[in-house]
Amino acid sequence: MLIRFKKSFEKIAMGLLSFMPECKEVKKLQDIILEYETNETWHLYLWKEEDILGTIGVRTEGNTAYIQHVSVNPSHRNLGIGKQMIQSICQQFGKDYDVRADRVTERFFEKCDAESPSSKV
Repeated sequence: MLIRFKKSFEKIAMGLLSFMPECKEVKKLQDIILEYETNETWHLYLWKEEDILGTIGVRTEGNTAYIQHVSVNPSHRNLGIGKQMIQSICQQFGKDYDVRADRVTERFFEKCDAESPSSKV
């Protein structure tokens, strides 16, 4: 289930984002989290089952919502969590926005779409 990021989840979110290749530096992670906290067009969500296992970030511009960060705890990868996060974002934002991937998440987004021939991701 997707839950909205809040300050008390900051360290968990930073830890999950650090698994993305372009988010390895602490300063960059801090800047990303600050942007999610202060920019009303940036939205960060965490995927929670029993524990928090993943994070997904969305940036809205006009009528488009760009998925810009997707990360799953390495010990829980290949279980469909990333795909479930993308599907949840598409359901949540798809009513009001054209949901797309940004350059960084494009390959993963397309992979999820290719695995779901019966549903639009």
